[in-house]
Amino acid sequence: MAPSKKIRKINWEIHQQLEGDQTNKIFDGSHTFGDLYFHRAVLFAALLKAYPHQSWRTHTQSDGNGFAGYFLCGIETPEGQYTYHYPDSQWYLFDGVRELPESPEYDGHKPEDVVRLLSLAKEEVTDDEND
Repeated sequence: MAPSKKIRKINWEIHQQLEGDQTNKIFDGSHTFGDLYFHRAVLFAALLKAYPHQSWRTHTQSDGNGFAGYFLCGIETPEGQYTYHYPDSQWYLFDGVRELPESPEYDGHKPEDVVRLLSLAKEEVTDDEND
């Protein structure tokens, strides 16, 4: 669902007022955006480490391109892949995750496909039931 006109206006105003990574300092009363992005990185790193045979990290996409200062990491789930780009400063969080020369070919997943990650638990339950 596309954001409302009001939300688009607020986002535009924020964009006009802040420079660089200042948006990471926006606070909701409990956390900043920076806090939440760091939490997401830690949680995704833990997930990738829990599924080492399905997980990877790289600086180069399958088309040979990359983003300066960023790396890509991902996981193959029963419902398709899911990936995130992170700044190189967070590479250490993913220590132990398999490094590839380039990523698997992008399958077209979108942000709303994050629920694919839940299929990893379904796969594990199915495997346990077969034992």
